[in-house]
Amino acid sequence: MNIQEFISQYTNHPILFVGSGFSFRYLENTYTWNDLLSKVCEDLWGSDEHYLDIKAKCTQPNGYCPLDQVASLIEREFNQILEQDRDGKFKAINDVFYEKMREGITLSRFKIYVSKLIGNLTYKADVNGELDELKKARKNIGSIITTNYDCLLEDIFGFNPLIGNDILLSNPYGSIYKIHGCITDVSKMIITAEDYKQFDEQYELIRAQMLSMFIHNPIIFIGYGIGDENIQKVLRTIFSYIPLNTPEADKVRHNFLLVEYEKDSSNHEITDHDIIVKGSNIRINKLRTDDYKTLYQNLATINLPISAMDVRKVQSVVKEIYAGGTIKVLITENIDDLKNSDRILAIGSEKTLNYQFLTKPEMIRDYFKIIEEANSSLISLINKQTISDSEYFPIYGFGVVCPDIDNLDAIKQIQTKNLARFIREKAAKKIHNHKTIVSIIADETIADSYKHTAIMYGVSSGQIPLEDVEQYLRNLPESQRKGSDYRRLLCLYDKKKYQS
Repeated sequence: MNIQEFISQYTNHPILFVGSGFSFRYLENTYTWNDLLSKVCEDLWGSDEHYLDIKAKCTQPNGYCPLDQVASLIEREFNQILEQDRDGKFKAINDVFYEKMREGITLSRFKIYVSKLIGNLTYKADVNGELDELKKARKNIGSIITTNYDCLLEDIFGFNPLIGNDILLSNPYGSIYKIHGCITDVSKMIITAEDYKQFDEQYELIRAQMLSMFIHNPIIFIGYGIGDENIQKVLRTIFSYIPLNTPEADKVRHNFLLVEYEKDSSNHEITDHDIIVKGSNIRINKLRTDDYKTLYQNLATINLPISAMDVRKVQSVVKEIYAGGTIKVLITENIDDLKNSDRILAIGSEKTLNYQFLTKPEMIRDYFKIIEEANSSLISLINKQTISDSEYFPIYGFGVVCPDIDNLDAIKQIQTKNLARFIREKAAKKIHNHKTIVSIIADETIADSYKHTAIMYGVSSGQIPLEDVEQYLRNLPESQRKGSDYRRLLCLYDKKKYQS
């Protein structure tokens, strides 16, 4: 069976279980566990020899070396050396340590340094096309589980990261379960033998949370090898609760897909693979390939009765209902009965309910996310909106994703006319030679009231590249995405990028 046939069978939103290989595929500044520990030692002692000495002490007669024990020894020495050398090479790490101590927070200097090593997301040069396809699949992904410390997944998906006990208080949909911690909370990073011991003691409730997801959703492992201990642990967890020779066990096995990297392979065929768990043979599905783009494209085309996005919205409302308090809730089968409740959960058929997911301001606010996901069903809601002659609404990009928009050409004419009028009346005259928006904002010779006009001139004249415009618009806080200046610049970007 090929990947398209396999994924087309999904009847629920898949969950991604992501390992270090995923970060290796897309980031420059990433490490294996072994390489990360070696890097710390090289930076501290000037070579890898001390690291090799520590590994030698921990290596068992059968050749196995438990890296959590290695990490424990390195942490102990690293922290001691930095304590005795306050203002040396690692002064910045000591600065963070003492700042947190003054706040009553005790952190490991070793873990602070690890977080610095992998803190910046430096993408590889040739991965954008593949990641664009993954972003289109976002709308169909229920949630993500990862053992990675970095923030790559948050950057790609925009999901809510959950660490430690937060996992137990979460909505399953739209979350990233960071079961080994995250660089954003150094105190909860799982690296050393002591960390893993404590984690295993507290893991039971987290296991129960994930078990429900494994039973009800397809699970796709990405960034792991077939022999990875994390996969073994997951399978042991599941089949400690579910007897092996049962219909439930068969359902779980069929839901599992291991995507294993195979250099330069364009293979799309899914094969069976046997894994020994608890003395028994477990057969799961495996795809060996280097063509992740096709995998993501197929995930983006899953056609389910309800989107993962809508499930996340409903769960958010239900969570508020559970919380109680003063929230007013009305549950109805007839939308005409609704007046002015704080939260509404309407249940019924299309004949009785009129459901509108996003307003025009919300679509403008989420413009880039909607485009990236190629969310045509959401874009089609424009047909329920009225675009006035004086509005700035970015229709070109939406029209590329969803060409069936009613009155598409007329809305394009409105956008073109309004932009042309503003540029003709306000921004047609050459007023600067800036090549970036940041430099315009920093230019004290340009009045604050005139900076938007200067930016519009720079973009319309081609002096400022569209990549700079996109970065600027994406980085604006949500509170600044409501004014006319934002809408106008977004429309100019949209037209120049998607007109052809």
